[in-house]
Amino acid sequence: MTTLLVIAKEPVPGRVKTRLTPHFSPREAARLAEAALADTLATALAAPAHRRVLVLDGAPGPWLPPGFEVVPQATGGLDERLACAFGQCHGPAVLLGMDTPQVTPEHLRPALAPHAWDQCSAWFGPAVDGGFWALGMAVPDPALLRGVPMSTADTGRLQRERLTHAGLTVRDLPLLRDVDTAYDAGVVAAEAPDSRFAAVLGQLTKAGAR
Repeated sequence: MTTLLVIAKEPVPGRVKTRLTPHFSPREAARLAEAALADTLATALAAPAHRRVLVLDGAPGPWLPPGFEVVPQATGGLDERLACAFGQCHGPAVLLGMDTPQVTPEHLRPALAPHAWDQCSAWFGPAVDGGFWALGMAVPDPALLRGVPMSTADTGRLQRERLTHAGLTVRDLPLLRDVDTAYDAGVVAAEAPDSRFAAVLGQLTKAGAR
């Protein structure tokens, strides 16, 4: 039975989605981050996972629905924080972040299906910017993440190579776009027009046009 991990930051102004500024204020960027996180958590609840864990930097807020265990993120770089999240799991685990509010249970279904791990030892969700939005391992091994350069155009390629060089059979999930910039926000909102994220972006765009 697979554990679904969501790694996220508490949506506090000035600490989240800083690349959305100055197009949006820090408070507006935090509103978008909170909406993206709420969309992601709703998808995680709807996905067929055995266990759902929010790996959180910060404190839970009213945006957190029932049904999640909450554990603190480790200290260190993103590679170390991801590694430690996997290190808490026994058995198959799939991890995703809060930057893809357009994600649906259908995007995750291949990695969470009853036979997801038959002749497959890892799932990889590539991102448009060269990173990755999801990563799953049948046997979580933190060492396969430590030392991988994060937040670069080569992160996804290097992480996938780390998996294959370790002898893992890797299958791919759909390509998705992370929300990093204001342009990304517009594209993602158009892809998921019924999402909380799209609703908040629409409100902020209308307010800015006044």
